[in-house]
Amino acid sequence: MNAICELFGIRYPIISGGMVWCSGWRLASAVSNAGGMGLLGAGSMHPETLREHIVKMREATSAPFGVNVPLMYPQIDELMHLIVDEGVKIVFTSAGSPKKWTSWLHDHGVKVAHVVSSSKFALKAEEAGVDAIVAEGFEAGGHNGREETTTMCLIPAVRSVTKLPLMAAGGIATGEAIYAAQALGADGVQIGSRFALSAESSAHPDFKNLCLQLDEGDTKLLLKQLSPTRLVRNKFRADVEAAEATGADVEALRELLGRGRAKKGMFEGNLDEGELEIGQVVSLFKGTQIVTVDEIFADLIEGYRAAASRMSGNSI
Repeated sequence: MNAICELFGIRYPIISGGMVWCSGWRLASAVSNAGGMGLLGAGSMHPETLREHIVKMREATSAPFGVNVPLMYPQIDELMHLIVDEGVKIVFTSAGSPKKWTSWLHDHGVKVAHVVSSSKFALKAEEAGVDAIVAEGFEAGGHNGREETTTMCLIPAVRSVTKLPLMAAGGIATGEAIYAAQALGADGVQIGSRFALSAESSAHPDFKNLCLQLDEGDTKLLLKQLSPTRLVRNKFRADVEAAEATGADVEALRELLGRGRAKKGMFEGNLDEGELEIGQVVSLFKGTQIVTVDEIFADLIEGYRAAASRMSGNSI
């Protein structure tokens, strides 16, 4: 049996990313109901907002789901206790060391997966006792690793140092990509950008429609002094590029970023001044329409089976 399906009790080894301003209960429950596993994105929620989403999640699905927790979350203690109090059984951690929280979550019956950007951090995650690893390549949207290692290089590197259940992330948006990730050593995948643009995503329709018009090269990894973030070309990104080109320090960049910049862009739809985060793979869907999670799953499964069939008669 597939290691990811067995670990989480799901039909397909497909996890939706816990993306800020995109991954509310509607998206997460739709992914879980389709046979994958949805994650609530706690990074853009106050603790009580997350509680509301967990309650609505349970009303919308009886299937397994989890919560993605960025470990730099300012109220991390309160958030973790809330997750346990609400009986959530799966947590994906990111943006920090999982060492502090993994054993505590295990003590409360919670399975833990951790997002890494290198084989070095994969080893540290395994030493911390996590149940599974998400290896996220440079192609990914939103916050990213500093190593700039592509998914095709990262997955076999991580697989070579750990036997833990492994999910590939970054540039995964088609059934063919899922097949390729498994060929490289992944057991399953975490998909962000494609689900971020689904009908059930809580992102603003203007943001979704803009992303569905992007060409190759219209996203770029910036803000590396703060937290590397893949940004869509717009006025805010131009301001960031100009600041970095003239040697802006961390404080200047933090001031330019300000508060609520991602909410302004992805949730409120300010396409000029907002921080717009999406992965490189979005250009594959240029000119398409916003579709439902069920339609995405149907396409993923069809693409995977087509790739498997094609490769069965295509040996070296």
